[in-house]
Parts: sequence; C-alpha cells; structure tokens
Amino acid sequence: MLKKYFVGIVAISVFTTLFSCHNIIGSTKDDLQDSVLIENEEEELVAKKDTVKLMDILDSLNRGKITFPALDSINKIDPKVAKRRFRDSIYNELNKKEKHIYLTFDDGPLIGSRAIDSIATFKHAKVNAFVVGRHANMSKRLKNDLQRYKDNPLVEVYNHSYTHAANRFHAFYSNPDMAYADFAKCETDLGLTHKIVRMPGRNIWLFDDTRRIDLASGGQTADLLGINGFKIYGWDVEWKINGLSGNPVQSVNEIYTRIKNMLGNKSTLKPNNVVLLMHDDMFQNVKGQHLLTSLIDSLKQHKDYKFEFMSNYPVKY
Repeated sequence: MLKKYFVGIVAISVFTTLFSCHNIIGSTKDDLQDSVLIENEEEELVAKKDTVKLMDILDSLNRGKITFPALDSINKIDPKVAKRRFRDSIYNELNKKEKHIYLTFDDGPLIGSRAIDSIATFKHAKVNAFVVGRHANMSKRLKNDLQRYKDNPLVEVYNHSYTHAANRFHAFYSNPDMAYADFAKCETDLGLTHKIVRMPGRNIWLFDDTRRIDLASGGQTADLLGINGFKIYGWDVEWKINGLSGNPVQSVNEIYTRIKNMLGNKSTLKPNNVVLLMHDDMFQNVKGQHLLTSLIDSLKQHKDYKFEFMSNYPVKY
C-alpha cells in the first residue's frame, strides 16, 4: 500500500529525504532552511530528539507560516486535513514532554509573603515573586520579608514597579517615560538582578519575538521597557482575589482543573508552559495558606509537571 506524506514548513532543521526543496510550495527563504516530514498514515512526527523545537513548529503553524499544498505526485491531501494531522502530530509529541508551571505572586512584600516563602521551602516548589518597591519600604518587617525571598533559592524576585501605578493605570501608562522611570526605580532601590517585569494592571507579554498587548495604553511603556533590556511576562491563568476580603475567589479544584485543561489542549501562550497569577495578600491567613499548599499538592500528583522560574520561560524542546 502506498504510504501518504505531506510536508510542513517550519523554522527549525532540515531532514526531509523524500522531497527536495523544489517540492515545497509557498515557502519563504527562512522556511526553506527547515522542514519536517510527516507520515500521516501513522500520524507520527518524524523528528530527531533535541533538534526540532516543537513549540516553535506549533507557533509557526498557528501563525499561518506553514503551507500545506496537495502533493499530486503522491496523493492529493486536502490542506485542511494536512494541517489538522500536522497539529495532532505535534500535540502527540508535546504530550510526551514535561509540563512547566510558573507559580507567580504579585504585589509583595505584603502580609502573605512570609507564608509563601515558607510554603515554597516546605513543598520544595519554585515560586516567582513580582514585588512592589514602595511595599518593601513600608516597614521593617516587609523589608525583611523581601530579604527572605531573596535568600530563598526556591524564590526568584522580579519587578512589579515601584508605586504599582498608585492603582491609576490609565494615567500611569499615559506617560511612558514616567512609567519607565518607576520600574527603573524599583530595580535600583530593591537591588533586583533579573530584568523581568510584570506590568501592574496589564496582561502584557514582550520577550524574544513575542509581543502581546492587552490594552493599548500600556503598549508604549512596554516597548520602552523592551528597548532597555527588560522582558515582560503576563499570565495564562488567574487565581482571582476578592477585593474586600483578600481571599482567593475560585476553589483549588477550579484552578487545578483549568491549569490541567490548558496544558492538555495547548491553549496557553506557549504550549506545555502555564503561568499562574496570584497575589501575596491571598495567603495572609491560615485558610489561604492551606489552599495554596493544596493546589501545589494537586499539581505534584502529575509526575510530568515541573515548577519553574520565570527566568527560564518558556522551556522548549
């Protein structure tokens, strides 16, 4: 029986042996550097380990950079069918890999910061603290809590601005130069070593070749941060905080299920990498702390789930 093949063009590495570059239709010069051969009868991705960046392939596919011509010399394949089979093949490969979870906490140091630091140690889970400069200078205790974060090898500390925009986000971002100076002040005053930012009130991503702006008013500030060497990270899942009580809104099971589903259906910004947003104040009491440990325990049930630092985001294969 004649086996069926189709070619997907991606920016990774060449190892097609059945077709030459002249068989590839609708490719750019960069595309022609790399190609992946798919045997759709078995629906397997033919790729060498540590050679193909599976996430980059999927990103190229989602951005429409991969073409799927019907290959008359072998067998006519509907481009839509070819695209679906190609995506399924990548999903199958990604499902075999480790999944990376980034536990991120905004607005510290606050009352809940010390508990977060202790839970990270007790559960041996890496956590990521996006801190506010003004909060660290409000009291000796909070300054000490910031130092606890810095001294803990399971915690990395990043920039969440000095003033948190005084919670007047549109006004704050309407002056990009002033907003940038606020982030620079936080970096200097707190002695932050990672040029990593989360912008208050905005779910903005800007790193490598990724630029995702949720609200236009933050775009110029984001670009100014990027020009000055900062990477900006948003989030995939938010464990919301009750504005009055400070308690977590969703249940542990709701957040756990959402993380599990998003990793499964590859709907995060970068597949197999999920960023969870939380706030330090959510864990200032025993009930909140129990919820956090329960979530970590639920995620640890999966042997292929690994807690990561944002400085390593995204982990690729």
